[in-house]
Amino acid sequence: MLAGEWEPDRIALTSPTKNDELSLEWHLGVRATDLNIAEKKVMLDSGQPISYDGAIIATGARCISLRMTGDLQGIYTLRGLDDAIAIRSEFEKTPQKVVVVGAGFIGAEVAATARQRGLDVTMIEAAEVPFERVLGTEMGTVTANVHRDHGVEVITGTPVESFKGKERVEKVVLANGTEIDADIVIVGIGVRPNTEWLDNSGLTIDNGIVCDETCQAAPGIVAAGDVARWPNRLFGEHMRVEHWDNAVEQGVYAARRLLTGENKIEPYAPTPWFWTDQFDRKIQLAGRTRSTDEVQIITGSTEERRFAAAYGRDGKLVGILGFNRPRHVMQYKQMITDGVSWEDALEHAKSS
Repeated sequence: MLAGEWEPDRIALTSPTKNDELSLEWHLGVRATDLNIAEKKVMLDSGQPISYDGAIIATGARCISLRMTGDLQGIYTLRGLDDAIAIRSEFEKTPQKVVVVGAGFIGAEVAATARQRGLDVTMIEAAEVPFERVLGTEMGTVTANVHRDHGVEVITGTPVESFKGKERVEKVVLANGTEIDADIVIVGIGVRPNTEWLDNSGLTIDNGIVCDETCQAAPGIVAAGDVARWPNRLFGEHMRVEHWDNAVEQGVYAARRLLTGENKIEPYAPTPWFWTDQFDRKIQLAGRTRSTDEVQIITGSTEERRFAAAYGRDGKLVGILGFNRPRHVMQYKQMITDGVSWEDALEHAKSS
């Protein structure tokens, strides 16, 4: 939609017909402000309490903003439909210079979309290597170079210090004193889980709502999506996953967990994965990767920007990254789920 190829109605996730079939009662335009576990009530900012027998908390996350933006116009974050419509409207005015702050996958997608619309784009990343925390140095560099190949100016290792302009942003000032012209700025530096309304609830909050391995936060209460943090036994770590696919799958699981009560249910232990389309590359990542993992190219080449790379840690296959290699990603994703060893994964790559 940001590219101008779709209209908002095409990306709707629900419809009035489906709502009628499910007999849902909506409370729109109000916020939850408190959760009373003892009385089983959710308080709304309208003053109305909502009683419940069971509760699924799926309050998601919100974009982290830069405090130094002040009241300057032309600075955006991208989280919801209104954000996308506003940014697209700016793009349609053909700004001379688009600046993206943050080279994570949201920032990179926005940069790619703007560049494909023929706009002049600069992407700024505070880290020395974009995507390094997730992909490691080598693969992070490859991903950044895809953008450089398509004319995006990628500036790394220097955070943003401030913005200049009268009523509207005109320049982005870096910590080293460099000033970059800007007609529009999109900030993509991560998200923060929406948990403040639960501060007095008695639930454990630590980078999200802390749940057990079945997504239960307290008796009769489960959590799902960006706001939920739970122990994933497949990887032996607590995780909070900010991917669309996980929000869908975990939402289904959490509802099932709520309905089964104390009956036995298998722990929620998925292999997280996501995809991102940037220029002519479909980039897919499955597993739980770290910058310190061992990385091996199992097919293709990084020079052609068409390859698959496997990630290993502590003798196990823990991740698979693919550039236009969907078959390999899906195959190795299943191997991660099956607990295949790093040695066996590499042997499979040699024989296939």
